[in-house]
Amino acid sequence: MTTMNNLFDSTMFFGGNAPFVEELYENYLDDPTSVPAEWRDYFDRLAQMPGFVARDVAHAPVIAAFAELGKDGGFKPAAPTGGDNKKQSAVGQLVTAYRSMGTRWADLDPLKRLARPKIEELEPSFYGFSDADLNQTFNVGSLKGLPDNAKFGDILETLKQTYCGTIGVEYMYMTEYTEKRWLQERLENIRSRPNYSADQKKRILERLTAAETLERYLHTKYVGQKRFSLEGGESLIVAMDETIRTGGTVGIDEIVIGMAHRGRLNVLVNTLGKAPSMLFAEFEGKKKVDLSAGDVKYHMGFSSDVATAQGPCHLTLAFNPSHLEIVNPVVEGSVYARQVRRGEASKNKILPVLIHGDSAVAGQGVNQEMLNFAQTRGYGTGGTLHIVVNNQIGFTTSDPRDYRSGHYCTDIFKMADAPIFHVNGDDPEAVALVTQIAVEFRQQFKKDVVIDIICFRKLGHNEQDEPMVTQPLMYKIISKHPGTRKLYGDKLIAEGVLAADGPDQMIAQYREHLDKGGLLYNPVLAGYKHPNMIDWTPFLTKNYIETCDTSVPMKELKRLAERLTALPDSFTLHSRVKKIVEDRAAMGDGKLPVDWGMAENLAYASLLVSGYGVRISGEDVGRGTFFHRHAAFHDQNRNSWDEGTYYTLKNLQEKQAGFQCYDSVLSEEAVLAFDYGYATANPYELVVWEGQFGDFANGAQVVIDQFIASGEAKWGRACGLVMLLPHGYEGQGPEHSSARLERYMQACAEMNMEVCVPSNAAQVFHMLRRQAVRMQRKPLVVMTPKSLLRHKDAASSLEDLANGEFQRVIGEIDTIDAKKVKRVILCSGKVYYDLLAARREKKITDIAIVRIEQLYPFPKDSLEKELAKYPKATEVVWCQEEPRNQGAWYWFASRHHLDSGLGAKQKLLLVSRPASSSPAVGYLAKHNEQQKALIESALGKIEY
Repeated sequence: MTTMNNLFDSTMFFGGNAPFVEELYENYLDDPTSVPAEWRDYFDRLAQMPGFVARDVAHAPVIAAFAELGKDGGFKPAAPTGGDNKKQSAVGQLVTAYRSMGTRWADLDPLKRLARPKIEELEPSFYGFSDADLNQTFNVGSLKGLPDNAKFGDILETLKQTYCGTIGVEYMYMTEYTEKRWLQERLENIRSRPNYSADQKKRILERLTAAETLERYLHTKYVGQKRFSLEGGESLIVAMDETIRTGGTVGIDEIVIGMAHRGRLNVLVNTLGKAPSMLFAEFEGKKKVDLSAGDVKYHMGFSSDVATAQGPCHLTLAFNPSHLEIVNPVVEGSVYARQVRRGEASKNKILPVLIHGDSAVAGQGVNQEMLNFAQTRGYGTGGTLHIVVNNQIGFTTSDPRDYRSGHYCTDIFKMADAPIFHVNGDDPEAVALVTQIAVEFRQQFKKDVVIDIICFRKLGHNEQDEPMVTQPLMYKIISKHPGTRKLYGDKLIAEGVLAADGPDQMIAQYREHLDKGGLLYNPVLAGYKHPNMIDWTPFLTKNYIETCDTSVPMKELKRLAERLTALPDSFTLHSRVKKIVEDRAAMGDGKLPVDWGMAENLAYASLLVSGYGVRISGEDVGRGTFFHRHAAFHDQNRNSWDEGTYYTLKNLQEKQAGFQCYDSVLSEEAVLAFDYGYATANPYELVVWEGQFGDFANGAQVVIDQFIASGEAKWGRACGLVMLLPHGYEGQGPEHSSARLERYMQACAEMNMEVCVPSNAAQVFHMLRRQAVRMQRKPLVVMTPKSLLRHKDAASSLEDLANGEFQRVIGEIDTIDAKKVKRVILCSGKVYYDLLAARREKKITDIAIVRIEQLYPFPKDSLEKELAKYPKATEVVWCQEEPRNQGAWYWFASRHHLDSGLGAKQKLLLVSRPASSSPAVGYLAKHNEQQKALIESALGKIEY
């Protein structure tokens, strides 16, 4: 023990034992008499220091002040007067050590593969204690569950039972004093030991029996079929049961669950109450829903309403692909949408539950992205319950040298300041207890909380796998393990809770009901309709709807334009933004043509006053990366974060739909997945995600492939999400040019989504309105411009917004003689304006330029009508800025979308950049050279 006189000179103290000072200070704030006299004297004097502010969170300020006071012989706390004071201080250190590191000695592994590590800080001898001190009395400080003064032996036993039993808790790194105190109150007062009644214990055994029996029943009935068995981790079903039960007691009436494969079928049947007969039909390959593709049974979602003592609870298990953790932010988005729909108070009502695998939760980066926005505005759901089914093996990897870098697979959750409960899966009562505490913590503090159920995987990665090949040591132990149900059943027999044949009777009863395709315990409320669910039926049309009426009366557009430019009198705008607002006012008066940013805002405004909510999300979306949107205005004289930002779209009129605009964290994958989940939960909102540059969506490719492009075909999930992807070759290099249009085109099939390249302001106005007003919900991918945002030719008249519609094909706009046209150039996006300017400069009159504004679904009829205007045109050229092997060319050419509309004497030609492994060149001179050659080739002689 370092004495008080040399504490300041001890770097060891400030490195390893700084939590001790924090703990003492917290105790002092709670009760000054609970700390030794020399420390009480120090903290009293600390409060007298100029500029020091006492805080209930005693982190860096106290430690820093402590170090500062010790410099150059400055103030030092009074030295201890005797050995008893020294040992009293050591008691506080020991308490802090067990709270911080006790989990390392906890009995957590059902397989008991590793010996308890040597941790000197948990040994009494480290602090100078011996057996002779066991009966000596000390002040317990902040330790709960004991009198203020207790024998050292009782203190030590309380710490071991609380922190080193079958529950190990990590929480001392958390910054909030009140949260740590709450956890200590809950755990230390009961020494982390549950006290369940006989009926409660029987229910726990019944849940374990259901979990195990279902797996073994499927194993014999459907031999060799993959199901990703839960055997070895059956306590998950106990945790889910307790989540619903405790949730009901604290006001939760809706739970949305995300999980990958392991144990999914078990959760479907034994938690959500899916009829086993339905599951059996899936094993037998019977199609229950008419989907073009469908998905395997362990990817399917489900929803039900189950009974709790406090009333019905709606359960939803989200559909998921094989990309493990990617479903997690989708669930968060879905929950957030439900919470927005039901009002702010509903964060207490709706709980997201994410079930992770131990390898995946540590290995998949999407979790870090998701945790990073867990407490942010616009993405925080009021806390998530995370349950890790920790079977201590990732596919074939269980060697800790290869498994991960951190000590626990849950270390990632520390970045979210979440408490982590590690629990032995072979102690289902402990699993139930920590679940109860975790749910209550979430409700109390609106933060994420983690349950790490340490268990094992009885079978291989799937039922066709032989784990002994790669894990002989681990599976020799597993082969001798009797199973959690057997262990707990024997325990209840020994306690006299059940007769000797009680556990076997449970199995027989459950199997009997499985034989009939039903459940022994079925809490599902058949026929009940949750009052907050949305009926998607009106949006699930079988036939594709091309367009609808998107016009807006001129008078209404002018009114909305006025509201969009009305800011508070005291608001000070940046000079550049002030000019934009003044120009927008002129656009509303018809004095200036409407540019892209104004047209986009008018589209949102017209939807909001018509009852459609609007959510815009992504990096820089409030302002717009290219300084064009300005949906959020910032007062240049604001004094705090909580004031000085004004949204005109929130202040259009007294009664309007909700508008959300959030600059997201620097994430594509998790935020896009979140907004996909949000859009799937509410068809009455226009949900827009914008990439800072279109290329950045590459980091979210799994979301695009597994959800956006294929969710309808696999799961029947409709989604109206809009992706705005800045795209165009401006000489800004490989990562700031191409949104990889070719990838979206390759994913197009079965009318699964729309891909558009609007080229003027009116087009974006009608396109966005069409997305919301039309009675269908399909993802919309938009290649948006950069330089065109302020291009004078890309602006539109207010009349075009009031009376027009989205044109999937835009024909020639100049006056040329159609009969003299020899070549028709087809193109999309910015290159159109380059071609138009060059043609006008060269005074070419025998080439027509046609824009294809919607690439998919391909507007074949509209294009054929346009081409029919030029009967003497022998050349039809597809001109694209992208390299030959990218863009839309191969999609067109391979599927003959253009060839099918050509005449017998017409040839389909390509003008593009040369094929390239990179999306664009990085040298500006080379870019200009390529751009010049591209335009000249399109308008000049083409070799073919």
